[in-house]
Amino acid sequence: MNSSMTPLLTVDDLSKTYVSGGGLFGKPKSARVVSDVSFSLNRGDVFALVGESGSGKTTIGRMLLRLIEPDAGRISFDGIDVRALDAAALRRLRRRVQIIFQDPFGSLDPRVRIGAAIAEPILLHRLRPPNRVADRVAELLTLVGLDASHAARYPHEFSGGQRQRVAIARALAVEPELIVCDEPVSALDLSIQAQVVNLLGELRARLGVSYVFISHDMAVVRHLATHIGVLYAGRLVETGPSETVFADPRHPYTRMLLAATPSPVPGALREREAIGGEPPSPFSTWSQCRFASRCAHRTEPCLAGEPMLVHAAPAPRLSACLRAAELPPFTAVDDGEARMTAAYRTRLGLLRRARAALQDPSPH
Repeated sequence: MNSSMTPLLTVDDLSKTYVSGGGLFGKPKSARVVSDVSFSLNRGDVFALVGESGSGKTTIGRMLLRLIEPDAGRISFDGIDVRALDAAALRRLRRRVQIIFQDPFGSLDPRVRIGAAIAEPILLHRLRPPNRVADRVAELLTLVGLDASHAARYPHEFSGGQRQRVAIARALAVEPELIVCDEPVSALDLSIQAQVVNLLGELRARLGVSYVFISHDMAVVRHLATHIGVLYAGRLVETGPSETVFADPRHPYTRMLLAATPSPVPGALREREAIGGEPPSPFSTWSQCRFASRCAHRTEPCLAGEPMLVHAAPAPRLSACLRAAELPPFTAVDDGEARMTAAYRTRLGLLRRARAALQDPSPH
């Protein structure tokens, strides 16, 4: 990130622990799902949080809007201490910060037509004159790949993928400065995924909107993100510019995620680094590297303490691996575009357009 700019969003040592059990005779158990996570985001940038299910990605995203209250840490948005806001100030902040959920059905009132659901925040924040709200709703529906006539329908009349596009339109309705995207395309088919990612890239270029993008799809993250944070068991293990991290990851877990990306070539099998085991339980306490039990590169020092995020030369990135400098060069798998299916080539073209929009932030 450009160090000369003041970050739009700064997160310092964010943590969250859930307590379960107890009762009359039971002993409560604490599960620390997020541990001392820190990152920053400049205006117009896209910070992607990636990791396996249960790594803490969604919890972090919701803590940024205080939909889940953090136990510790600081969240600063445009110089505002988010954790210090009262209820009224927090409502005002959410005009500037929106979220797109993975499953939008729970956030849509089944008794309200989607046109009215999208219009509600526009009217609430007086973003358009009342006689122009319907035109704005139609514009938003078209942007996310739906027909303007769909404004008269109810949520149950849409497929899961269509409901996700409705949720995206509603988030865009208030013209936010930051959108937390929690797996926003995971419920969509490949072509629609790429269209939505392309739309997000174009909106970033046109409006300067920033994203915290939560995903497990490394192909999408590669094309959309300017910076990336890799989460393992609630802790960041590698962060840096996305091009740097993808070209030469300096943590074994990041390499595992990249190697596990499915091939778009029909019938192709990838040679993957053999990493067995399961992520550690959040109820555990750690006195060693959390990835040590699954890491082929571990040594005795890895079992003596938990590594901290430190600069990993030669590129400007951080890695929580004691052997970051010793890892062999990373060889990315080249699937060969000519051998891909036509649908995947179409998707790849749209993702590249999204990437081009990120590299050209000038207004259109």
